[in-house]
Amino acid sequence: MKLTLDDIADLRAYERERDEFRARIIELKRIRRVSVGPVVTLVFENRDTIRFQIQEMARAERILTDEGIQAELDVYNALIPSAGQLSATLFVELTSEEEMRHWLPRLVGIERSVVVRVGGTEVRCIPEEEHEAQLTRDAITASVHYIRFEFTPEQVEAFSAGPAHLAVDHPDYREETELSEATRMSLLGDLRGGNGGPS
Repeated sequence: MKLTLDDIADLRAYERERDEFRARIIELKRIRRVSVGPVVTLVFENRDTIRFQIQEMARAERILTDEGIQAELDVYNALIPSAGQLSATLFVELTSEEEMRHWLPRLVGIERSVVVRVGGTEVRCIPEEEHEAQLTRDAITASVHYIRFEFTPEQVEAFSAGPAHLAVDHPDYREETELSEATRMSLLGDLRGGNGGPS
């Protein structure tokens, strides 16, 4: 379910709940953060993580109007998965200028190179259209991408039964990891149309 203006607390109300909400989101993201090899990490988003993102942005930028909040909702609601989908922010995690010069030109196309392997099939990621035009370059990739995965009902059932693997099959970066039970169960909530975490 997408977020509406009613879901976003005003700044004073948010300050009262922030510490508890932030602690809960940190724990939720810990379960939903998956490293694939040395420099690629995916954080699987859901309604709670996106609400946190918008609340924190409104707090940092002092966004006080309904119009300002609606503009953020219009951008970020696309990242909340519907039933049968997973949505993720893909990070190319680089800490030095040298690493950036090495990896960013090599990883062009990374936003189309992530797959979930489950039940003998693969679910390939799809870049979020709204963000892809801003982030995709011919000669160098961005360090952040927004992607989603669309599962058939059969693939959802296979994901439920497990195991499930997250893999990158880019020509210059081939890595794979098995999802932990806790991660798989949290993501299964998204695939079944729930929230994937505590509310």
